[in-house]
Amino acid sequence: MRVAVVGAGIVGVTTAYELAALGLEVTVFERRNSVAAEASFADAGVLSAGYVAPWTAPGLRLQLLQRLLSRPAAVRLGGWNALPHLPWLWRWWRACRPQVHAGHRAALQRLAQFSCERLLELTRLLRLDFQQMPGFLVLLRTERDLARAQPGLALLREAGVAHDVVDAARCRQLEPGLSPETALAAAIHLPQDGVGNCRHFAHLLKAEAQRLGAGFRFDTEVRSLAPGARPTLATGDGRVHEFDAVVLCAGVQANALLASIGLKLPLAPIHGHSVTAPVRHIDGHPPPGPRAALMDEGHRVTITRLGQRIRVAGVAEVGGRLDRIDPAALRSLYRVLDDWFPGAALTRQAQHWKGAQPTLPDGAPVLGASGAPGVWLNLGHGASGWTLACGSARVLAETVAGREAPLDMSGLTAERLR
Repeated sequence: MRVAVVGAGIVGVTTAYELAALGLEVTVFERRNSVAAEASFADAGVLSAGYVAPWTAPGLRLQLLQRLLSRPAAVRLGGWNALPHLPWLWRWWRACRPQVHAGHRAALQRLAQFSCERLLELTRLLRLDFQQMPGFLVLLRTERDLARAQPGLALLREAGVAHDVVDAARCRQLEPGLSPETALAAAIHLPQDGVGNCRHFAHLLKAEAQRLGAGFRFDTEVRSLAPGARPTLATGDGRVHEFDAVVLCAGVQANALLASIGLKLPLAPIHGHSVTAPVRHIDGHPPPGPRAALMDEGHRVTITRLGQRIRVAGVAEVGGRLDRIDPAALRSLYRVLDDWFPGAALTRQAQHWKGAQPTLPDGAPVLGASGAPGVWLNLGHGASGWTLACGSARVLAETVAGREAPLDMSGLTAERLR
């Protein structure tokens, strides 16, 4: 069976590997010149099955308004460019209803748990080293933040996720580099979650997929699709390629390809920002900065350790332009880094990044058949693409190969969006 995968971000690469591991003949088409070159390039790196959740929980509508108005803002509207996304925001608003959110949350947690288990299997099987470290702390600056976290803690208990609420003293034992000058009421410790270099993992898994026979065609843009028993895709060089199945993992670019076959998904780019800088080393002192992964819950900013670098990520932007990074977003990231780890990074050598994270209004991805013959979907993972990639790829590969899906697909298929 010949299968085309469109897109070589973390979702596309893991999909290619899983398809090839099942013995299928795989060709990956990617418009950039490398894997993980767009939304997967400099993401936060957090791997968290425990704290993943659709951002549609009851109460988040008010929190969104508060974060839009706060200074620094954790969520931003990209000016007039946000206007085309008003229908998407309306669908998101409706998805925040308790009865709707509960189903999406359960589906997302099932997938996240399965995905992290699959990632561990691949890590052991293939002996992969991608700067992974265990441990994730959610920092709560004030008693008010701790009170706001109670519904989330209830969900963790309900899902059976291993976690502890620790006081400031214990938190600073787990992360000794935290500044004693910054107020800290408590933290949520998720010992089974952690951090890993998403882009590095994508390159390692690409090599493993190639070893299994998968081919990668870079600098090749797919312009259109034609569904059918033998679906075809047309590339920018004017060639038409025929396969037995086509899997779309192309992020927000999938909208144009779906439109070419008369399908439409409410898939929107939610832009994320990150700053990556080398760790500052001081002779005779332990390396500063975090040991693994942290999130400042109030600002929704993560700080992670990736080898000899520190990455700070956050400030979601609805709308906006991918080619323009708002200086205010960078100031927010630097401010949070300086609060918790002052002087830990060589910020003059920092790299700034902005990526478009393909997001559906209910917060869960869409997996499986598209409804058009021969066309399959693995899209819409939002900011959780790294956490969900391995599980989504395995589920998709099994279903394309005609096997039973390895987990309950309720709430994850395209049917819910129609």
